[in-house]
Amino acid sequence: QVQLVESGGGSVQAGGSLRLSCTVSGHPYPRTCMGWYRQVYGKGREGRVNLAAIDRAGTTKYANSVKGRFTISKDNRQNILYLDMNELKLEDSAMYFCAADGKDDCYSASSTSHALARIPYWGQGTQVTVFS
Repeated sequence: QVQLVESGGGSVQAGGSLRLSCTVSGHPYPRTCMGWYRQVYGKGREGRVNLAAIDRAGTTKYANSVKGRFTISKDNRQNILYLDMNELKLEDSAMYFCAADGKDDCYSASSTSHALARIPYWGQGTQVTVFS
């Protein structure tokens, strides 16, 4: 059984930093594509927005809204996905989710409804609140 468990969320003052972790267990293809999403309060899964993604080769991509502030990385030995968030802004407040693909797909780099519906594995989310 594949499990993704996020941790590291919390409350932080604007301008501060947080590190989110996503521990993956049971995945038959541990080097699969993975991504970080956030979901603003009041929107369901269809409202999740991809912030950062990392593919099987370790290539990363970022949404413009977080580029230069957030860094995605993966420890393949321990099977942990990270999101280092710096210069946090009020608008970064949201529930953050990690996502993992299966063997051959790479939907976890996209925010389209087509991709969101096809991502097989999600974590339960961790809340990030940025205050002034």
